[in-house]
Amino acid sequence: MPVNLHGRNVLTLDDFTGAEIRYLLRLAADLKTAKQAGTEVPRLVRRNIALIFEKDSTRTRSGFEVAAYDQGANVTYIGPSGSHVGHKESMKDTARVLGRMYDAIEYRGFSQHQADVLAAYAGVPVYNGLTDEAHPTQVLADFMTMREFTHKHLSDMTLVFVGEGRDNVAMSLAVGAAKVGMDMRIASPRSLWPEPSFCDHVRALAEASGGRFRLDEDVTASVEGADFIYTDVWLSMGEKESAWGERIELLTPYRVTRALMAATGNPYAKFMHCLPAFHDTETEVGQDIARSYGIDCMEVTDEVFESAASVVFDQAENRMHTIKAILVATIGA
Repeated sequence: MPVNLHGRNVLTLDDFTGAEIRYLLRLAADLKTAKQAGTEVPRLVRRNIALIFEKDSTRTRSGFEVAAYDQGANVTYIGPSGSHVGHKESMKDTARVLGRMYDAIEYRGFSQHQADVLAAYAGVPVYNGLTDEAHPTQVLADFMTMREFTHKHLSDMTLVFVGEGRDNVAMSLAVGAAKVGMDMRIASPRSLWPEPSFCDHVRALAEASGGRFRLDEDVTASVEGADFIYTDVWLSMGEKESAWGERIELLTPYRVTRALMAATGNPYAKFMHCLPAFHDTETEVGQDIARSYGIDCMEVTDEVFESAASVVFDQAENRMHTIKAILVATIGA
């Protein structure tokens, strides 16, 4: 059956069927090939897109801007201090203003509720560039990358997220994996597991698609047979520094090391990370952590991050290609 996503919002992957996710991945692959071959056809000429960023970004902003420019669209970047949103004007009112000027709106912020309000009142497609609850554009890029680095179908792959189970990327991966029938596992301290209601929801999706979903505290057992091991930062945006020590102690057993990669038993297993990553001390935060806690990395060792198994920069590039697919599918001519 043909897939038509014109006019659709992209708020979470729960908004899409497995077939629609696969369609976006095929479209992204076609657009990537066309860009590399110099044969890309602009389908967003005269389209205008507003980019609202309550949180700073590298990959999301760059991905949206380059994708839009490649396809002939114009963008307006509205940064953390660049509008009245949340200060002098509600999201509801902002949505009704921007919806009259723009063909689509991207929102990267804290509250999923704000993204939902924006979508409810804008009258144009709204894209979630990241909230505390979901990161759908990241997961589409992840799935695209996974397809590029294994001959397997998505439904034959095993993906293990290692770290904080209630992380927004972990939960978005779980929903997306369940939609396409993947074997998805989360290895996490029990105190950081997602809510039971969320887990029940993912299990129901997995049962319908033929996939599997598993939560486990035993990280070594969880990665057995994995095709991909994925992790994210231990210290989230806005995390209080007073809680860093406790968080680091809790998650240190879940650091991705060379030994953990070997524990997959799969010599072709790949390492994934949505970035930025604290794998060395070449950042201000990395240096602070090293001075305070005596460690030279957090969620992943530099050895793994810089290894041939690491596909993190392929993921980063694919953010742009999958975002472009979303734009073309939802507002393209």
